[in-house]
Amino acid sequence: MVSYVSALLYGVGGIVMAGMALLVAFQERLVYVPVLPGLTKSYSITPARLRLLYEDVWLRSSDGVRLHCWFIKFFPECRGPTILFFQENAGNIAHRLEMIRIMIQRLHCNVFMLSYRGYGASDGYPSQHGITKDAQAALDHLSQRTDIDTTRIVVFGRSLGGAVGALLAKNNPDKVAGLILENTFTSILDMAGVLLPFLKWFIGSSCSKGPKILNFLIRSPWSTIDVISQVKQPIVFLSGLQDEMVPPSHMEMLYAKAAAHNKECIFVEFPTGMHMDTWLAGGDHYWRTIQQFLDKDVPEKKENESHHIDREFEGR
Repeated sequence: MVSYVSALLYGVGGIVMAGMALLVAFQERLVYVPVLPGLTKSYSITPARLRLLYEDVWLRSSDGVRLHCWFIKFFPECRGPTILFFQENAGNIAHRLEMIRIMIQRLHCNVFMLSYRGYGASDGYPSQHGITKDAQAALDHLSQRTDIDTTRIVVFGRSLGGAVGALLAKNNPDKVAGLILENTFTSILDMAGVLLPFLKWFIGSSCSKGPKILNFLIRSPWSTIDVISQVKQPIVFLSGLQDEMVPPSHMEMLYAKAAAHNKECIFVEFPTGMHMDTWLAGGDHYWRTIQQFLDKDVPEKKENESHHIDREFEGR
């Protein structure tokens, strides 16, 4: 009996040690995938291929990393909403261009696409600390532009991009007018247990069970579940119920956590939406949902309203 228990303990210990070794060695490769298998790091197409009006933008993050972005406009003097788009973990911004083309057509908006460090033409290597700086650099750039309405900057994040966007919105309540999250995880800590189920007893976010004794191993926790309750701006949650990568329950938990503190939250489900194609599977309903969100929570200022504000300012 003693030998059986010892063997069991050794077995469990071996599994835990193997899990720890995998996390230490390969976690960045699981969280960040700048190059898709069989493809190169370079862009397969540019917005010009889709006849989109765009500008190459080069930025420096606060730690000096050189970043590449595309700023795509609906038309040259468009004063509609500007969507700051944060992509998923795999591939680069070129792989999202077809979706962005339709977004611009349907929403009559501008779109700013950031290549995270280590992705596309950007320098450096991805990390949570670094990408947080990259996102801030993109927002600061947009906030200083004179050719857009800087009061109508909306952050849109899908999957990893949702974690990036939620943190940026929380940190910049005066610069971000609204937040759109699609198929976003509660945290990388919880996703570790999804990818390697035996780890869920040892790794998890603040809302999960278990001792969480291995959390210290995660270098990019992206704990959106702890951030989302601090976001004050209006939020719309877009959840594909056939998501094969992030369990849809993660989006439900994020919404519940946010709605407990923020009355301006909307949760919309798309029954046939998968992780990458919810925008396509959702069809008109998907785009109408976002349009209604923008119309209600990020409305265009009336001309007489802006004149009234100007007169008030001049009278002070």
